[in-house]
This record gives sequence, C-alpha cells and structure tokens, in this order.
Amino acid sequence: MAGDSARSDGPILALNSGSSSLKFGLYQPGATDEQPLLTGSADRIGRDNGSLCIRSSDGKPVLQRDCIHESQGDALNILAAEIREHAESAPVAVGHRIVHGGPNLYKHQIITPQVLDQLRSATHFAPLHIPQALSLIVTAQAIFPSAAQFACFDDAFHQTIPEIASHFPLPQRYFDQGIRRYGFHGISYESLVHHFGGRLPERAIFAHLGNGSSLCALRNGISIDTTMGLTPTGGIPMGTRSGDLDPGVIVYLLRNEKLSADSLEDLLNHQSGLFALSSGESDVKTLEERVRSGDTMARLALDIFAVSVRKTIGAFVALLRGVDLMVFTGGIGEHSSSMRSAATHGLDSIGLTPDKIQVVFAREEQQIARLCRKMMKDPSP
Repeated sequence: MAGDSARSDGPILALNSGSSSLKFGLYQPGATDEQPLLTGSADRIGRDNGSLCIRSSDGKPVLQRDCIHESQGDALNILAAEIREHAESAPVAVGHRIVHGGPNLYKHQIITPQVLDQLRSATHFAPLHIPQALSLIVTAQAIFPSAAQFACFDDAFHQTIPEIASHFPLPQRYFDQGIRRYGFHGISYESLVHHFGGRLPERAIFAHLGNGSSLCALRNGISIDTTMGLTPTGGIPMGTRSGDLDPGVIVYLLRNEKLSADSLEDLLNHQSGLFALSSGESDVKTLEERVRSGDTMARLALDIFAVSVRKTIGAFVALLRGVDLMVFTGGIGEHSSSMRSAATHGLDSIGLTPDKIQVVFAREEQQIARLCRKMMKDPSP
C-alpha cells in the first residue's frame, strides 16, 4: 500500500464500537488534518428506543431515525447505504477501535487472519468487548471487501507505563499470563496529545469521563500511569461499572451469594457504579436534575464519583511532582461544569489552579482515521 497515493488519499471509515452504540466517521485528508465527510452514531442498539443519526460535513443531518438495530452490523449496513449515496467513492480503509487485544496485540496494525486468530484467543480478557468487535470486523469486511481493515487498540497508548504501574501485587506467574494493568481510552488520549502538539507541557493529567471513565498521567506526552487495569471495569466508579473494589467483596459475592462468573461480571459491569448508588440511574445529567429536586441518593452517587476523580488527580499530581495541565474530555467531562468543579474542588492547594484546567472535545473517530492514514502510507510496524 505504501506509495499508492490513490489508495492512501481516499476516504477512511472510522468505527468506534461501544457496548450498545456505534460512533462513526468518514474522513478525507485535508490541508492539515483529516476532514469529516459523514459523521454520526447509532445509539441504544438492541433496545426499542434506539436511534441513528448521520450528519454531513457541515453538521446537518442527512439521516435521522428512531429504530431498533439488533446489532452494530445492522447499523453499519444502513451507514454503508448512505456512504454510497453521499460519498464520491467507497472507503479505501476501515479503522476499528478495539478495546482490548490481550497480551499479544498492543500495536495499531492491519487486520490479517493471524490478527483475527489472536484476537479470538484473547476473548477471555474482554468477553464483553472482543466478540462484538470481531463480529463488526467480519461485517465490515463483507460490506467493504476492497478496503484495508485496521485495528486501533485502546490500550496501545499505555504500553509506555513502567513496571511499577503495570504490575499487580500477585505472583509473577499471573503477570506472565497477561494479568497486568493495560489501561484504556488510549485513542481518546492520543487525540488529546495530537490536539495540543508542541503546546503540551511536561506534566499533564487527562480525564476521559463518560459512561466509562478513566484518568491518565502523562509526562512529555507519554502515559506513565492510568486508572483502568486488566479490563475497562477497573479504576474509578463509572456509569454502570464498579471500578476498583476490595477483593474481599468479590470473595464474599462468590461464597455467600453463590454468583457464577457470568453473573458477577454482569453485576460489576451493568449493575454497579452510579446506577447502583442512585438506585437505577447512570446518566449524570439526569442525576444532576434529581439533585436539584432534593434526591439524596443522586447526591451521594455524584459525590462519590467526584471525590474518586479528585483523589486520583491528587495522586497523579504527587506522581508527576506537580501539574501543568488538566484536561477533561468525554461526555461528562465536556458537558458537566458542576462535575468538573466538584472533581477539582480544593486542588488549587496542590497547584491545580483554574488557569491549568481545560475542556477538549473527544475526537476518537478522527484519531482512528489519522492512525489508519499513517499505517497506509507506512505499513511497517
């Protein structure tokens, strides 16, 4: 592919797969960066209140409908029809956000049969994410048979964290099996590094706060620690995920509640976090409305979330020996000023003054397109 300017300069489709959503963008190279031709998302896939929105380059909707999508593949088929109608040519490449590739897949790379085999063998590292990613890849290959398919791994950015951060305090044999801190939201963090470029100071803390949330400490643009661990369930509490727990809690649930591994996984990923603390609500905007109505459980949920973020920022300031920049991104980080304020309250005492705090919108799909374009022009690892 290197040197084939016709292919490397064609449109690239970026697919950002979530647990019940599919964000996407079709990008063409511009004068200085990837320019969107079509963007949008399919939300609440598999539910009766699902929706699909596709926007043109000027942000105006070209398709807006409420419908049930049984799978991400269903949504991709509808998107493909819109691409054929609104784009001058089919994608020359499709980039897939892959949350977890296990211990052997940690570099952005072209998808080959061998990569797919390795991904299948790593399913136990992310049973909620990898099967869905594999299904979407197969669908994309069928819809766009002439396009190169690339895997962009969400944990690739954190391969730089030192052993002191990657090791869990368990026997070495488990580390050798791949039980370690991987970290996620890496594509989001990469996009922030790209956004700041040469303006990025030495000591930075990034917080991607959404339904899934994590923080990352960076020195000179390099990840040196992050909150999520072996899986995206670890770290701070999230919308429906527990975050870190006393291991004794897990032992108690297994021994006394007689939970199976699948039931425990469902509890920790879909019935915990803000959802559990508030008795059934994970959306921060809705919780903030409930707080204004005097709901004490919603108040508790948001306070626990904010304090967890604040404690992590404080720990990362200590790790970095100071902080020059604090960036919030993700749905909550971008849109909830009250949460940003609560999460940074009092931290001016350790050097995090308001002038160091910024909000930058997440651009994961655009970053996927950048990565794919780079790999098309230089396929060497």
